[in-house]
Amino acid sequence: MARTPPHAPTRPSGATVAVHPLRARRRQALTLAASALALACAAALLPTMARAQGAWPTKPVRIVVPFAPGGTTDILARAMAPELSKAFGQQFIVDNRAGAGGNVGAEIVAKSPGDGYTLLMGTVGTHGINRALYAKLPYDPIKDFVPITMVAAVPNVMVMNADKAKAQGIHNVQDFIRVAKANPGKMNMASSGNGTSIHLAGELFKSMTGTFMLHLPYRGSGPALMDMVAGNADVMFDNLPSSMAQIKAGKLTALAVTSSERSGALPDVPTVEQAGGPTLKGYEASSWFGLLAPAGTPADIVNRIQQEVAKSLATPAMKERLLAQGAIPGGNTPAEFAKHIDNEHKKWAQVVKTSGAKVD
Repeated sequence: MARTPPHAPTRPSGATVAVHPLRARRRQALTLAASALALACAAALLPTMARAQGAWPTKPVRIVVPFAPGGTTDILARAMAPELSKAFGQQFIVDNRAGAGGNVGAEIVAKSPGDGYTLLMGTVGTHGINRALYAKLPYDPIKDFVPITMVAAVPNVMVMNADKAKAQGIHNVQDFIRVAKANPGKMNMASSGNGTSIHLAGELFKSMTGTFMLHLPYRGSGPALMDMVAGNADVMFDNLPSSMAQIKAGKLTALAVTSSERSGALPDVPTVEQAGGPTLKGYEASSWFGLLAPAGTPADIVNRIQQEVAKSLATPAMKERLLAQGAIPGGNTPAEFAKHIDNEHKKWAQVVKTSGAKVD
């Protein structure tokens, strides 16, 4: 049992100890000073925190288009770039990096820092088809990217050089199948590159109709269309927006659209299924285009971009502009876009398997 020292003062339980008035005032002053210092520090940090959260972008942002200028991927990127530049007060620059069915540009973005300054205008090819088509892919379309939003979905359109179609008596899909079967290997099929939706749409058509056409892969839809108009290529299953001007000019003949329903931009043109009869029952091969960022890009940057893209796509002017070219405006959330990409992997893996298409 503890003992109280002989000279130690004692006090009853619960008793208070008197504090000298001068010492109390000093303690109160120190407490007030500490509180004031803490408040001052917090106030000083608030502007810094606000600047950190709202700092991006402090320099131009690059949108990598993995195909040559002139195709639908390029058209959509150049439609969005000025809208984003206005929204964020920094220039958004389109950078065309074509090659390997979109893989060159996609790899560049996959290996870029996740700081919001490098984006990709991805496609059904780079993020839906290529994983099943290529034996080795230099990027992982799921792990290496953060989906931002789908910009637009478009049907492809089966087009021929107008003069060639007329010379061969081809007015519809049935005529085309007849001529192609009578001349195996003599007709060629242009595309924007190996593994693109344009390529796979043609491969699916070939496998379902039993026709054979020599595949001519280009570094984008733009160069392929130039050869189509020049008469150096016979047929192409192009994204509708990039072919629309040449169709309206009468230089290309639209035989059918590849979607399950007719396009409002070309209401008189049937679907491949409608025009092809029982042989092409169930044929469908549409395309989509969307913005993605490298893995690790902060969620607040991703969400801000998505919100501004969705806002722009909802304006009457942008809606009219895209619909007139056959594109359906997007603007979905990052989570919705991620789910769409996952579904597209499964769908196109089956198409690749059915068509037998492969690229080393």
